[in-house]
Amino acid sequence: MARDRDEDSYARPVRRLLLTVLVLCLVSLTLIWRIDNPRMERVRAAIVDRFVPNMDWAMTPVTGTARMFDDFQSYTRLYEQNEQLRRELQQMRAWREAALQLEQENARLRELSRVQLDPELTFVTGVVLADSGSPFRRSVLLNVGARDGILDGWAVMDGLGVVGRISGVGEGSSRVILLTDSNSRVPVTVQPSGQQALLMGDNSPAPVLEFIEAPEDISAGDRVVTSGDGGLFPSGLLVGQVAVTPDGRHRVRLSADYARMSFLRVMRSHPGTTINDPGGLIGPPWPLPEEAPATPEPRPESARAEEAGVRP
Repeated sequence: MARDRDEDSYARPVRRLLLTVLVLCLVSLTLIWRIDNPRMERVRAAIVDRFVPNMDWAMTPVTGTARMFDDFQSYTRLYEQNEQLRRELQQMRAWREAALQLEQENARLRELSRVQLDPELTFVTGVVLADSGSPFRRSVLLNVGARDGILDGWAVMDGLGVVGRISGVGEGSSRVILLTDSNSRVPVTVQPSGQQALLMGDNSPAPVLEFIEAPEDISAGDRVVTSGDGGLFPSGLLVGQVAVTPDGRHRVRLSADYARMSFLRVMRSHPGTTINDPGGLIGPPWPLPEEAPATPEPRPESARAEEAGVRP
C-alpha cells in the first residue's frame, strides 16, 4: 500500500510537468505561427519542409477513407442515373408503340377520307406592328390593309388556331380584335358532339362558351372549331379545346399562342349570298284565308243557243 502511494505521489508531478511543457510548446508554436516576420517566415518554412513530408504515413488512412467515400457517392449517382435511364427507356418504348399506332390510324384515315381542302381558301400574312396595351381592349395592329384586299370581319390565325377577326381596315394597316376581347362573338362548333355555341370573350385568357343546347354532351378536352355561321368565318378552323371551370362553366383553352404573336394570317373568306329581295324570307300568314268562289259572268244568249244546237 505504501509503495502504491509513493508511485502515485511521483506520477502526479510528472504528469503535471509534461502537461505544462506541452501547453508551453503549443503556445510557442502558435506565437511562432502568428508572428509576421521574415525571419519567422523562414523558420516556419523550415519546419514545414522538415516534418510535413514525413507525415504521409499519418495521412494515408484519412486519404483512403475520403477516396472510399467519394467512390461510394459516385456509385450511388451512377445507380440513380441507371434507374432513371431504365424508366425513360420504358416510357420511350410505350411512346414508340403509341406513335406506331397513331401513324397506322392516320394512314387509314387518310386512305378512307380522301379529304380535299378548299383550294379557294387562301390567306394574307401580316406582321404584328403594335398591341393596344389596354386591359379592357384586346387587339393588335397588322401591316396589311385595304391595298392587300383585306375586308372587315375576316378571320385571323397564327400557326395553330384562330386569333381573332379584322375590325377596322386602313389603307396599309388593319386592326385585329382578339377572341379574348369583350366585344368578340364567334359562332363555333364543339366536336365530336356537334353542339353549336357562341364563343364570347371576357378579357380573360379563356373565353366563355354560351348558348349551348345540351351542355351535358360536352366534356373537357373536346375540340372547338368555327362553325361558319354568318358567312364571314370559314368553317372548320381550329379554335381550341373545352375546359370546365370549378363553377361548372364551359370555357375554351385557345390553341393560338398569344404570347408569341409575330406573324398572323388573314383568311380570305368566300363572299356570302346577297339577298336583294327580303320578301322571299317572309311567308304568307298561316292558316291561309279561304278564297270566295268566283262568280261566273253572265253569258250572252247567242252563246247559249249555239251550245244547245239552235241557230238564231
